[in-house]
Order: sequence, then C-alpha cells, then structure tokens
Amino acid sequence: MRIWLQWALALALAVGVAGAPLAAEAEEAAPITVGAGVTYQFLARWDVDRLNKILTVDTPAFADLKVAYTPARNAVKLYRVVYPSVIPEHGNKPTTASGLVAIPDGPETSLPLVSYQHGTVYGKHEVPSFPEESPETQLMIAQFAGQGYALIGADYFGLGVSTEPESYMVKASHQQATSDMVTAGRLVLAKLGVKDTGLFLSGWSQGGFVTMALLEKLESDGVPVVAAATASAPLDVYAALSGFLDFPRKNDAFWVPTLFILSAFAYENYYDTPGLAHSVLNDEYYDLCRKAYERLPFDAKQVPTDLHKLVRKEYFDPQFFANSAYGRLVKQAQAYRWVVKTPVRNYYGESDEAITVGVGRIGMTYAQAIGAGNPKVEAVSTGPTTHRGTFVTATPQWKTWFDTLRAP
Repeated sequence: MRIWLQWALALALAVGVAGAPLAAEAEEAAPITVGAGVTYQFLARWDVDRLNKILTVDTPAFADLKVAYTPARNAVKLYRVVYPSVIPEHGNKPTTASGLVAIPDGPETSLPLVSYQHGTVYGKHEVPSFPEESPETQLMIAQFAGQGYALIGADYFGLGVSTEPESYMVKASHQQATSDMVTAGRLVLAKLGVKDTGLFLSGWSQGGFVTMALLEKLESDGVPVVAAATASAPLDVYAALSGFLDFPRKNDAFWVPTLFILSAFAYENYYDTPGLAHSVLNDEYYDLCRKAYERLPFDAKQVPTDLHKLVRKEYFDPQFFANSAYGRLVKQAQAYRWVVKTPVRNYYGESDEAITVGVGRIGMTYAQAIGAGNPKVEAVSTGPTTHRGTFVTATPQWKTWFDTLRAP
C-alpha cells in the first residue's frame, strides 16, 4: 500500500480513497493530439450498472450517509486530457497539467457542461484524471455524466501528471489550471463531436474555493457561466485557519493540522518565500511535514493531530498570525470579494467538522452587505451534515438546480 494512501487512511482526511477498481471496460488507448499542445486518451467506458453501484453502494460507504440519487441512464466514456498551462506566481512559467473529460455514451451531440473542482487529496493520483482513485469524481461522473451532462475536471498543479510542487490553496495557479482545463476540455469535446450548450461550475471543500476563484476569473475574462455551486467551501482561508487557531470548536476535524502543512509548503514554493514552512512548523515536525508534502516515505502516525504541537506557539497570537509572512499570504486566499454576476449557491453543513457555518455562509453575507444587497449569491444549508455528508447531500441538489437552468 502506498505511503500516501496510508496517510489518508490514518488521518481520515477530507476525501478518502477509492476502493479497488471494478472490473473493467477499462483500456487505456494511445494519446490523440487535438492541437495547441492538448492531447487526450481514452481511459474506460463505465456502464450503467457501474454508475448505479457508485450511487447506491460506493458513495454511501465513502460518506457514511445514504442519499437518494436519480439513477444513471447512460454509460459514460472517460478520457484523460493533458494540456499546457502557466504558473502565474512564477512569471507565467510554462507547465503541463492534466484533467478528465467524461461524456455520455449516446447519440446526443449537444450537452450541458459541468466543470468539477475536486477537494483536498493526499495522493498524487486521487484526482479527476485518475477516476478509479477518486471517489468524489466517481460520484460526479455517475450523477452528471451518467445523466446527460458532459463533465470535465482539472487536476491542480502538482497532481495528476504534473511534476510541479503541490499548489495547495494558491489562488492564481488554481485559476489558471482550471480555466485552461475549460479551454482544453472544450477542444477535446469538439474533437469528439460534442458541443456544449452552457457551462456550469461545481466543487467541494478545497474545490469549492477553487470553483469560486475560477468563476471570478471567467467572469473577468468574459467567459459565460450559467451557474456555480459549491459544498463546504472555505471561501476565506484566513478566516478558516484563524478559527482553528483562535476559536477552536469541539468538533474540529483531527486532520486540520494537515491544512497548515500543505499551505505552508505550497506558499513557500509558489510565492518564493524560503523558510516559510519552517517559520510556521515546530522544529520537531518540520522534516516529517516536508516529506508528507513532497510525498516521500514517512510515518503517518507521527503527524500530530494537536495544532499546538505542530504550529509554533506565536501563531496562536492573532496579531502575530495576521502580520506574519504566512498570514499575509493566507489573506490573499479568498474567493468571494467581488461583485458576482452569475447565480451562485454555496451549500454548507451545520455539523461540518472543517467548515463552520459562518465560513459556509460568508459569500452570501458579503454579497448582501453590498448596498441593498447582491442577490446572486445564496447560502443553502444541507442540515446537520458532516464535511463529506455535505458534499454527497449537495450533489443531487446541484443537479436539480442545474437541470432547471439548462438550455432547452
């Protein structure tokens, strides 16, 4: 078993891991060039039985919650896409990224398009373009591509086929990877004879943040979006991390320390701030955390679940955190402070161990604070749901809403 799988299991982290791949209908083909440096390759065809097993067996096991989903009605073809991109934080340094395209296996050639932004993962391949290893992607495939939508999903820089460091919560890089995937995905769809009839966005947890960041960029670039929906989205990362440090709750997830590990190293790498992670993490755990971030062999059981053991004590002083190099970078990680033009629904859980109700509602709160209020942003409760429970409960509600907005 891989080290990163061990870590994910040991810490019960935000997304978990997939079970053993189901039998087949899987055969990777040679990559096909589309143009502009974009290639795609066929991965597998998942039949209706496979998709309905995801909805009725695999997802309830993943979230420890049974939710009623509308059954899949068509098989799905899956493709891995590799495309060129750039790293904004490094002067638009060229890089290569990957993602998934999933399309219904049927005669329809005009389909609504959903771009799904994935949550936090701790295995390099627990991402959309390796769908056998991503339970959240499997749910999206079954719920959307299995019911008449084209689906795309980017692997963020550092994941999938990318050779970059993990870009965890690095806003501009997330925007670049996902917006370039929208472009690449549409090129692949055109090559496959599919025209999209409108773009929808959705994402869970980290992916909820990325979804709103992507929406901000697409609106700025003049790219139309029909609607965007999130679940358990940390739209203000500073507020979320400050809460864990300054106002901890009894139900805070015991895997919260990993959020500080990943962000500290990612910000050090992407914002060219040598020594940043070491300034945040206690000496005793620095090397262990570095190995975890870099996906080197390490003992997962040695990662502390107590923030006071992991993070240097001065960060528990709110003023120090706010004025530190790390804190100033974290403050940049917000994805709600603009005048949103697209209909948005931010779903939140009232028993979420990672995202507080306040953070879950913060996009709407800000929008309503602008003059008479911007009605485009709504916050929607999924009831007393956990972090995973919020995602699996919100997903069918996303589809119900999107269905009402689809082009006829």
